Amino acid sequence: MERKSRLLGAGEIEVSFEFFPPKTEAMEATLWKSIRRLEPMHPEFVSVTYGAGGSTRERTHNTVARIVTETALRPAAHLTCVDATKEEVNDVAKAYWEAGVRHIVALRGDPAAGVGECYAPTPGGYSNAAELTKGLKDIAPFEISVAGYPEMHPESRSLDADLDNLKAKIDNGADRIITQFVFDQDLYLRYLERVRAAGIWAPVTPGIIPIHNFPQIANFAGRTGASIPAWLQRRFEGLENDPGTTHLVAAAMATEQVMHLADNGVKQFHFYTLNRADLVYAICHMLGIRPSQGNGASQASADAA
Repeated sequence: MERKSRLLGAGEIEVSFEFFPPKTEAMEATLWKSIRRLEPMHPEFVSVTYGAGGSTRERTHNTVARIVTETALRPAAHLTCVDATKEEVNDVAKAYWEAGVRHIVALRGDPAAGVGECYAPTPGGYSNAAELTKGLKDIAPFEISVAGYPEMHPESRSLDADLDNLKAKIDNGADRIITQFVFDQDLYLRYLERVRAAGIWAPVTPGIIPIHNFPQIANFAGRTGASIPAWLQRRFEGLENDPGTTHLVAAAMATEQVMHLADNGVKQFHFYTLNRADLVYAICHMLGIRPSQGNGASQASADAA
């Protein structure tokens, strides 16, 4: 396909951003600098993650509450089934609703021992994301996003079983699918075809992760079942000690990926920011997404101060 040489405009595509809650005061400062840097891009929403086993539950809640009260952003709080009874999860959901949060990312969650360990439902808890989705819809009319896996969830028995699980989430009321990140755009497009063939018509938003550090992202991909193409690895060869060039390559690659998908009719993109705003800001800029008049320059100056 001939690549179109053009900028996408903010009216043509929608973006959303994912952040993770801070563990230290220094990380909290970085998080809020990132949130303020990207806020002028007017994302559709911003999500805040949970740690394995719900280990960051309180920090996630505090971050989401601050986003509600201190920004103009629409937060989406991650909520998992791990290490909590239905009553405990429901209490968290009710607290979010009372705090003004209307969007939940409903996930089964990773075991407390970490990715790759055997998952077992919590006694008295929700068994999976499909059941959690139904429980949340019974509490309040939340907007609910759920996860999709273009290369299949590592624990799924088969592609068909993976799609059956996805359909159960949608049938129980989920409004949107956000995919695990992929680096081969055709993997996403083939996945979208399989999803539609299975009778699933909810929006399927591709996850995009800019590669700020190739070894770190490759390790993360290996633990979550996302493949690293050989051509991708070659692009970062020799840059282990050159973060500046790494970021330039990463921004160009993510922009190319979004442009390719946009040329195939995809208009919504979810960026896993890893709380690194400058790289995501640069990608959005290259895509033609601009902050409100004056906001970007003033915020950039504030961040540099």
